[in-house]
Amino acid sequence: MVFFKAFAIAAACLSLVDANPLRERAQGFNYNDNKVRGVNLGGWLVLEPWITPSIFEEWANGGGVVDEYTLTATLGKDEASRRLNTHWSSWITEADFAEIASFGLNHVRIPVGYWAFNPLPGDPYVQGQLPYLDQAIGWARNHGLKVMLDLHGAPGSQNGFDNSGKKGPIQWQSGDNVPNTVTAIRNLAARYASQSDVVTAIQLLNEPANWGNDMGQIKKFYYDGWGTVRDYNKDTAVVIHDAFLDPQSYWNGFMNYESGVNDVILDTHIYQIFTDDQVAMKPCQHVQTACSSIPRIQGTDKWLVVGEWTGAQTDCAKWLNGLGRGARYDGTFEGKGYYGDCQTKYQGTVDGLLEVDKINMEYYIEAQLDAYESHSGWIFWAWKTESAPEWNFRDLTRAGIIPQPLTARKHPGQCQTTQCMIPGN
Repeated sequence: MVFFKAFAIAAACLSLVDANPLRERAQGFNYNDNKVRGVNLGGWLVLEPWITPSIFEEWANGGGVVDEYTLTATLGKDEASRRLNTHWSSWITEADFAEIASFGLNHVRIPVGYWAFNPLPGDPYVQGQLPYLDQAIGWARNHGLKVMLDLHGAPGSQNGFDNSGKKGPIQWQSGDNVPNTVTAIRNLAARYASQSDVVTAIQLLNEPANWGNDMGQIKKFYYDGWGTVRDYNKDTAVVIHDAFLDPQSYWNGFMNYESGVNDVILDTHIYQIFTDDQVAMKPCQHVQTACSSIPRIQGTDKWLVVGEWTGAQTDCAKWLNGLGRGARYDGTFEGKGYYGDCQTKYQGTVDGLLEVDKINMEYYIEAQLDAYESHSGWIFWAWKTESAPEWNFRDLTRAGIIPQPLTARKHPGQCQTTQCMIPGN
């Protein structure tokens, strides 16, 4: 009876995974049988103040600069180009790709803005990113890594976040913004059509908000974007974000294999830090919440990758909530609750973290690895940061907080028990 039950469960899980079967194709990565294990090259070709605060420091006390749009508008084309080329040429180098591969990772997700592929009249953004992106794809090939190209910002902003390039109102679905986004996808797909051995996935748009946008238009854009990629490559995986809606109850049945499209990955982002209830959770609650995501992740009828997640259990990192803004955790964001002292988590290094924070993260990260490998895999945000230690995959791994190899566990079985395994919790 036990054997039959186990067999039935295994067969059910297999049927879900095989709902989008991988036929014989010249695809550069087998998303059916191999787990995605990757990192996001955040803060490189799309700026985020909290990842590289040094670029924004002169506006720490005001001046209207809060994102890449206002930065380039304030500096002007020439000075913005000079500063950004300095950043692009130094923030990510081939040494990063070599270390990424040495850690057993197989993917890098590279965020890039529409303005790199389809600059629009009147935009202050500067160009020049693409030679660095071309170079990065070569580095990935040199080190056996696959690349997911992620359109992280759309004209008008798809979510109003600073990481879309322009913080403020959501205006993506007004005017010609959506067609201009499709043009950016077309230019991206055309540019890298011959490099599908490395560029194995193209994400049509990062985190379009289900608020401020019409979901029907988002779904139409996903079909249009899929068709645009297919015009240039029939095998490259096309990634769609879940728009912060349930991957299973909302997205099952949409763009699955039975609907007539192939090789679609659903991207979901899992953070436990952007509400007061989340930052109020104890370490074991964070672990339990990560483990509780397994049924939702497994129950999708498409490949599913957790395309962003982190070791952070707080929103303490400097400017994580926006340039000049504080944290929910210590009550400096909107002055609501107080859940603890940010201490070394605000700005510093992994080595400088409190030992208790290191231990808590160790358990939390391992639980997330177990949970997110229950389907197609994961991509950690971010590869590195200037001074946000909870988010720095490179330094967390160097310090032994992220396991090596990635399948090793100091604290196995956390998702197989309801008991808290973290000391002192």
